[in-house]
Amino acid sequence: MLANTIKKYIDRTLATFSVLVMVLLLVCVVWQVFSRYVLNAPSTFTDEVARFSMIWVGLLGAAYCVGAQKHLSIDLFTAALSGRSRALCTIYTNCIVCAFAASAMVFGGARLVHKIYVTGQVSPAMQLPMEYVYAVLPLSGLFIVVYSLNYAVSGLGDFRKNRKEAC
Repeated sequence: MLANTIKKYIDRTLATFSVLVMVLLLVCVVWQVFSRYVLNAPSTFTDEVARFSMIWVGLLGAAYCVGAQKHLSIDLFTAALSGRSRALCTIYTNCIVCAFAASAMVFGGARLVHKIYVTGQVSPAMQLPMEYVYAVLPLSGLFIVVYSLNYAVSGLGDFRKNRKEAC
């Protein structure tokens, strides 16, 4: 299993960064509403900042949830399992999550970032290079891969431990 200190550091870093991005999102939305309805002069860049912040907080929050094993799951079936069956289900589920994150998020996300970089696409209002916005896809995918591999290895340890107890 991933060393507890390393996992706690990654968890704390992801949580802190996600909270900071969420605060930025909140400030941008409040300022956008205030400037539009009170000042009658809507801000031009806060819409983009809010949109990009939502992307970042959503994907990094998903990685954090995988690390806490609090992601959306239907555990009706797994709640009835125990011992080796539950360990096998944990291994299988985390391997599937790892495969998806590695292929779609890390590999596909890195290809997307590279294509955006090559084309030189920038955001309309802020002229921010769009590869900065899309970089969160392979980054959060990498965190999900690390977390899911960690839990798959932990499940493998539980499977072996339960095999010895069954003998």
